[in-house]
Amino acid sequence: MHHETPLLNMLVGGFSLAFLLGALAHRFKLPPLVGYLCAGVLVGPFTPGFVADQGLANELAEIGVILLMFGVGLHFSLKDLMAVKWIALPGAVVQISIATLLGMGLAWSFGWTLGEGLVFGLALSVASTVVLLKALEDRDLVESPQGKIAVGWLIVEDLAMVLALVLLPALSGSLGGKAVASAGDASIAMILLITLAKVAGFVAFMLIVGRRFIPWMLEKVVWSGSRELFRLAVLATALGVAYGAAITFGVSFALGAFFAGMVLAESEFSHRAAQESLPLRDAFSVLFFVSVGMLFDPRVLIADPWAVLGTVAIIIVGKSIAALGIVLAFRHKLNTALTISASLAQIGEFSFILAGLGMQLDLLPARAHALIIAGAIISILLNPLIFSVLDRFKEKEALPAP
Repeated sequence: MHHETPLLNMLVGGFSLAFLLGALAHRFKLPPLVGYLCAGVLVGPFTPGFVADQGLANELAEIGVILLMFGVGLHFSLKDLMAVKWIALPGAVVQISIATLLGMGLAWSFGWTLGEGLVFGLALSVASTVVLLKALEDRDLVESPQGKIAVGWLIVEDLAMVLALVLLPALSGSLGGKAVASAGDASIAMILLITLAKVAGFVAFMLIVGRRFIPWMLEKVVWSGSRELFRLAVLATALGVAYGAAITFGVSFALGAFFAGMVLAESEFSHRAAQESLPLRDAFSVLFFVSVGMLFDPRVLIADPWAVLGTVAIIIVGKSIAALGIVLAFRHKLNTALTISASLAQIGEFSFILAGLGMQLDLLPARAHALIIAGAIISILLNPLIFSVLDRFKEKEALPAP
């Protein structure tokens, strides 16, 4: 390969390997996401052969994060959440709390600081939207009662992680990480107040100006009759709002993109916008997962097996038992409780975003980052197996539908 074209090398190497390994993962009935992560491992600095440019990978991954969050906002349904709020809201909050405390306990045993343990625990507490929806779709459960609860539960988890992404930079100095430059010697309360004021200002701007301008602009583009311009308008909205939010209000790209998707979701063009932006979102999402895989050192599986086992146990056993107990406590059927607990027994994209932010803020050691990626890969690999065991159990016990 020509070393003078690192961007082309990154795109060709990343996409080609992601396609090959993603297709292989699909062949073995695994989420293609597993293949994308493994592709990143192969082009990363910890394996022999071609090594992609890490700096370029991180920049492309940032675009992937923006488009991923835009997609989350675009599919956010307040109506669906309200329909299952009495179980999804308290259930997700309690489950996140339990998983975070378990993660902090494991971090404490490693001698990490409180801030490092908090970020580590939060990263282990949130399931992957991609993996969960794939598992439900494969079993025609998305529109079922248990499927709606699982999706509502995941929406609450996503909102909690969005809040964490907003607050962590403001609290970083107090938690032992890199202090925010603009914070100075301000108290924690003042830092929080300033951060929340900026977020409130951005939210108000989007609700007052964005929800009027964006649909109006898209309507004008639709009248032009150009599908290409509409697709470009959607992309410009996602990237432009994310960038503008970061520059003007000092909030993260992720939050800006999420609200851009939320505002667009309320318009009559939301379905078309989701369809038109899907190919580009998928492409950059692939590069995001490849870039995450590049940070993974496979040697951690041999050098730190007990830590990996503990991390995986929290994700698969701890979260599942917590979810199972919570759903049963709300007097739902065992069938529903088992489906939800199996759906949440993995971690994915939000965990990577949170871990990346933690590394930037010096709130997460390299060992923790490696454990999070290892836990994600292993839990995603095991999730189809968990569902297969669950399906066989349901058949054997002939559990009645809720």
